[in-house]
Amino acid sequence: MAKKKLTKIDIEENTIIEPTGLGDTIEIVLEKTGIAKVAKWILGEDCGCEKRKEKLNKLFPYLKPKCLTQDEYKYLTTTKVLNSNVLIPSEQRELLKIYNRVFSQKRQPTSCGSCLREVVNGLNKVVNEYKEESESSKINTEITPNE
Repeated sequence: MAKKKLTKIDIEENTIIEPTGLGDTIEIVLEKTGIAKVAKWILGEDCGCEKRKEKLNKLFPYLKPKCLTQDEYKYLTTTKVLNSNVLIPSEQRELLKIYNRVFSQKRQPTSCGSCLREVVNGLNKVVNEYKEESESSKINTEITPNE
């Protein structure tokens, strides 16, 4: 069965709000289960939920990667670094430079294989999302040509 994505709908602006951290997710779950209404009924309108949500979002934010630059995307797709089992130091430095910028991290070069695999997997995921987006936009333009 496919996973359902937890989102909150802002009725006033008619938009879907993606959770930015753990606090948003907890708020969505409590609202969908009806627990939020019970808490407000018992504790009153200002039960401290908003402050708790903000604090949890700051403590446990969801990782939102930044977009790749054209040069980064070209490097990752034209070289074989993301599919290689062995990286030379210059390739590792370049991957870490890209990874640290995209994921707002401060990773350093390492000889730890599993640490490097995590970096490669993270970048692979971002590159694959770009490719999927590109393919879906090609399909959409073929179906509905520009007028």
